[in-house]
Amino acid sequence: MAVRQPQQDRSRATRQRLLESAIEALAELGWAGSTVAVVAERAGVSRGAAQHHFPTREDLFAAAVGFVGDARRLWTREHSIDLPTGPERTRAVVDLIVRLYTGPLFRAALHMWVAATSDPQLRESVVTLEAHLGRETHKLALELLGADESTPGVREIVQATLDMARGLGLANLLTDDSKRRAGIIDRWAEILDTALRTGVKA
Repeated sequence: MAVRQPQQDRSRATRQRLLESAIEALAELGWAGSTVAVVAERAGVSRGAAQHHFPTREDLFAAAVGFVGDARRLWTREHSIDLPTGPERTRAVVDLIVRLYTGPLFRAALHMWVAATSDPQLRESVVTLEAHLGRETHKLALELLGADESTPGVREIVQATLDMARGLGLANLLTDDSKRRAGIIDRWAEILDTALRTGVKA
């Protein structure tokens, strides 16, 4: 005999599917194509059920902002566990950061950025989230690189790494930029590794 899932658990699972589907829709269809009806269909629920959780499109995507942030944090932490030690580590860390900014989660975030330029309420949520994520990602990069931020110039070169990764993410939006990107990652990793080992000149 099948055990019925408690109502609270079913409700939580439905909400989770809606948020996941909202991110997928944003990454694939952009803001204009990511309607409540589209998200509900992808989540396998009725539009009425979707609106029970999120009465308006704005409610749905305001919640999706936080969900994207949590997903990006989780992805980064999970993928940083198996990074190599030794001479290959800097290259692996740079590659990890670049993959964060070239993957579907960042693509979804970019669509929210664009939408936020004309939506003050969404902009407030997105700006707050991105500022927090930026600080967290910077701190994690320092940790993974074993870099001391009190050393002059370290903060700036690590931030430059994050800015470069973001730029590569933008370049990857329209075409597959993976071949050119690999060479850039190799060269930047060499520069970063040398700078961290020998001291960064401010």
